[in-house]
Amino acid sequence: MPTLRRRKAKTGIPFPKSLRKPKAAQLDESGQVVVRRRSRGIYLLPNAFTTAALFCGFYAIVMAMNLKFDYASIAIFVAMVLDSLDGRVARMTNTQSEFGAQYDSLSDMVSFGAAPALVVYEWSLRGMGKLGWLAAFVYCAGGALRLARFNTNIAVVDKRYFQGLPSPAAAALVAGFVWLMDDLRFAGTDLSWYAWVITLYAGVTMVTNVPFYSFKDVNFRKPVPFIAALLVVVALVLISSDPSKVLFGLFVLYGLSGYGVYLWRRLKGKPVSIVQTKDEHGEEPH
Repeated sequence: MPTLRRRKAKTGIPFPKSLRKPKAAQLDESGQVVVRRRSRGIYLLPNAFTTAALFCGFYAIVMAMNLKFDYASIAIFVAMVLDSLDGRVARMTNTQSEFGAQYDSLSDMVSFGAAPALVVYEWSLRGMGKLGWLAAFVYCAGGALRLARFNTNIAVVDKRYFQGLPSPAAAALVAGFVWLMDDLRFAGTDLSWYAWVITLYAGVTMVTNVPFYSFKDVNFRKPVPFIAALLVVVALVLISSDPSKVLFGLFVLYGLSGYGVYLWRRLKGKPVSIVQTKDEHGEEPH
């Protein structure tokens, strides 16, 4: 009867796992078996977009310290574009990971929490003394609380709405105001109270329960009327013609839209909270 080794050589059939010779275990100095774990890697493509957004936030802070507030504001808007792409790239390439989600939150805290607060403080709030840095801190703390709540409530919130003003939109309000006023050649010291109100409004609105439409139910894969393509072209032309005015105007409308939705739901008798709770049967409401 041929041996198993000859049998494998002749037929190409591998040995059964139960009959294979086990590998020698590696022992440490105390005689314990060393268990080697396979190192976990990270996905390069989506995290590259996140890193680029983080760089834009850091660049905005550096430019604000050098008194180049137009560059700082534009960098925050570029970070918004990159932040909107990393998640979509991860879903398209099936490279979602818990590391990517946590890294994205930390990047958002720098780009949309700390950077706008420092930019507006250096631009105008510094001359207000304690009131100035308190408003900047309220905005920064509001961004941190907003991101923490988003990460913990992501499974129980209605996907059609954001719970409170999203941090990129809040950053666009603050940075857009700085960019617009700098573009119009207004002195920042003359606009301190305007900057203070906008900064405080953005920071407080981030931690409210006011619902803001998220546009997540818009399906870009479905066919749309031809007029939709024309509207996209018109929007791009308007933004390119005068970006500071158009972008700030759009985000002002969005920053106020949540309170309009809040009042409309109250008048219609609909629940204002977008957190989905379970009824007595353990089922979520539709």
